[in-house]
Amino acid sequence: MDRIAAAVENLGRFITNTPRELLVLTLGAWAAGISVYLAVGLLGLSGHFGWIQLPGGLAIFANPIIFSLAFIVFSIEFIADKIPYVDSMWDSVHTVIRPLGGFGIGYLAGTEHGPMIQTIYMMLAGTMTLNMHTAKAAGRLAINTSPEPFSNIAASTAEQSLVVAMFWFFIQHPVIAVIVIIGILILAFLIIRMLWRFVKKLFGSGGSPSKS
Repeated sequence: MDRIAAAVENLGRFITNTPRELLVLTLGAWAAGISVYLAVGLLGLSGHFGWIQLPGGLAIFANPIIFSLAFIVFSIEFIADKIPYVDSMWDSVHTVIRPLGGFGIGYLAGTEHGPMIQTIYMMLAGTMTLNMHTAKAAGRLAINTSPEPFSNIAASTAEQSLVVAMFWFFIQHPVIAVIVIIGILILAFLIIRMLWRFVKKLFGSGGSPSKS
């Protein structure tokens, strides 16, 4: 009976907090696909000043030590992300780090609900983070075909500015901000599919035998 009562209590708490949690989860997971350090830093800063109520274990990000360290590492990424080819190397390393960061955000967001909800949150957040990261990394590879560095600087600045702007907009209008983020994620998925078809066509034509 105690287990049933605990399960019912957890379910009720989950239903009550789900909208808020999913909104914050979507924001954090999407931002982590662009920069996991900027995402953690902004989540922590927003939680520390009470701009965003961080669900579950995400409240740890509000510790000044945590979000300060995140911003310090982001300052390194800020420079690396604007240098041609270095940005792609950075993205390749973070093909593992960013999705793991998304999984971590999902895990912490669901700490109040137990393993099942945490697993769902982890899969949801990790998928969103990987989707955004893949689109970002693929876009950078395409940009690096151009020899000049200005396109890298412009793309990096636009991505990072978008994350900051989306956090500000989320504080003012969380539901609308998440709708916009979902639209961006859908667009990112379509871009990934388009680039994948292009790569398959490129390598397919390159590997086909020539006719005499």
